[in-house]
Amino acid sequence: MKMDGIEIQRLAALAKNGDAEAFLSLAEAWKGSMYRTARTILGSDADCADALQETILKAYGAVGKLKNPAFFKTWLYRILINECNTIRRKQARISLPGVMPEPAKEDEDYRMVELKEALGRLKEPLRLAVALVDMEDMKIAEAARVLGVSEGALKMRLKRGRAQLCEWLEPPRKGESGYERAEY
Repeated sequence: MKMDGIEIQRLAALAKNGDAEAFLSLAEAWKGSMYRTARTILGSDADCADALQETILKAYGAVGKLKNPAFFKTWLYRILINECNTIRRKQARISLPGVMPEPAKEDEDYRMVELKEALGRLKEPLRLAVALVDMEDMKIAEAARVLGVSEGALKMRLKRGRAQLCEWLEPPRKGESGYERAEY
């Protein structure tokens, strides 16, 4: 469900004042986007589900403390990113030997698999910038607030992330390293 800024602010103000249905409407509206953001950070479906659940619980418990309902989405995404980072830190301590990454589904497009793998290789600051702006269609200002950086810093991360993805995903051109002439 797509909501405009006025509707988001109205629901956020109601949620701040204890309206559970308003809170759930907002959480439901961004559930898919939040899941994709968590997937960008964590990778595993189970970890993403855990992060989403914890985010919703923490946000619901703290929504009364939200200072400005206009920044509800930014606030919610910040909680999500913090929760994802907490899960990653726990995983780093518990690292299980022999656990294999999930195989790609057969019906997934090869280029999409390639893109996901390349996105996963980016350093986290670049990966989050690209994911929020290019994949989740967040505005530069909003994504910068979510990540706690200036708009200029976010733009630089986008430029570097996009350049790295292009380098990894574009086939080499004639005369470039990696180009091989076909012999017939």
